[in-house]
Amino acid sequence: MTSAPTDLAAQLDRQDPLAGFRERFVGAGDPLVYFDGNSLGRPLRATGPRLQRFVDEEWGGRLIRGWDEGWMDLPHRIGDDLGRICLGAAAGQTVVGDSTTVLLYKMMRAAVAARPGRTEIVIDRDNFPTDRYVAAGIAEELGLTLRWIEVDTTEGVTAELLAEAVGPATALVVVSHVAYRSAWLADLPELVRITHDAGALILADLCHSAGSVPLALDAWDVDIAVGCSYKYLNGGPGAPAFVYVASRLIDELTQPIRGWIGNDDPFLMGPSYTPAPGIRRFLSGTPPILGMLAVRDMLELLEEASIDAVRDKSVALTQYAIDLTDEVLAPAGAVLASPREADRRGGHVTVNHPAMREVTARLWAQDVIPDYRDPGGLRLGLSPLSTSFGEVERGVEIVRATLDALTA
Repeated sequence: MTSAPTDLAAQLDRQDPLAGFRERFVGAGDPLVYFDGNSLGRPLRATGPRLQRFVDEEWGGRLIRGWDEGWMDLPHRIGDDLGRICLGAAAGQTVVGDSTTVLLYKMMRAAVAARPGRTEIVIDRDNFPTDRYVAAGIAEELGLTLRWIEVDTTEGVTAELLAEAVGPATALVVVSHVAYRSAWLADLPELVRITHDAGALILADLCHSAGSVPLALDAWDVDIAVGCSYKYLNGGPGAPAFVYVASRLIDELTQPIRGWIGNDDPFLMGPSYTPAPGIRRFLSGTPPILGMLAVRDMLELLEEASIDAVRDKSVALTQYAIDLTDEVLAPAGAVLASPREADRRGGHVTVNHPAMREVTARLWAQDVIPDYRDPGGLRLGLSPLSTSFGEVERGVEIVRATLDALTA
């Protein structure tokens, strides 16, 4: 590369209003290039001491009294904060608990039960595997049909494709707000309108958008949304997922996994189950308190930075990655597999080349950490608060050198 892009990266970092947040993440100043923040976000420096204090003071000091002193309400408090800061959701509609897979099952199952007589679940073939697998399992369980939307793997579900797929038999539409492979940013308000016009419910997977792309779930009239907290919400490996249910649907939906925490009076231990009022009815088991603490730290940081500013940085980072792809990687035969339009692109960029699987393995050995997605896709996940423009440039240069070494 010439010196101009290096100068440009330094200039972009100097002009970045969020640059100061980077030092708050463990390892963000190291030479390692981290292109996988959309799979597992870096931990915050504040999280280690907070966890230690929790062990010493709350868990170790208060013991079981902690449930009465705040732990029981933590899934709701964090859910409300998440709704306010990231999701565009009023209080009482978001709660944290269970894994993404479990919540997807519970909410898909509840949604189709709320549309009796309808026999189809609409989902695209390039949706995240878990979403497809769960939908297929529910279809087999209930004798329903999956109506597949065929999509371009460099794009995602468009309004036109969805309009062709839905109809009077549609019970539920399942769509990812940001496609995991291409970063296609769906026009979720329009997809909601099309779904509702067909008389169906829609479930939005927010795993690749929550904490990176501003959302307005209430204003968009979204029915149900599920997302994880270990990507852009930096909750750590296996951190619990969250579910949003529009207030107008909370009393209508019946979740299928009845556990003690979702009962009206969890400590009554009575002979029968009565769903709790409000969003708590969608919980099942004991809340994973430790797994929520890092999420709380990141939400505080996101509120300080503002989700709109985070989105602006994300757009700038991904545009810079695209510019570098055109200049540095395209001459080696690589092809952009993500949208060029910022309003159709989430927080990552995918670049295709037949050698990218082997390139990825070699990059990991050089402390450059992207991930790989078939067919031939190197995915650059750029977490806005912990990634610099210089890091993006350095990583792309090493990708090119590795690609050249493999294909020479």
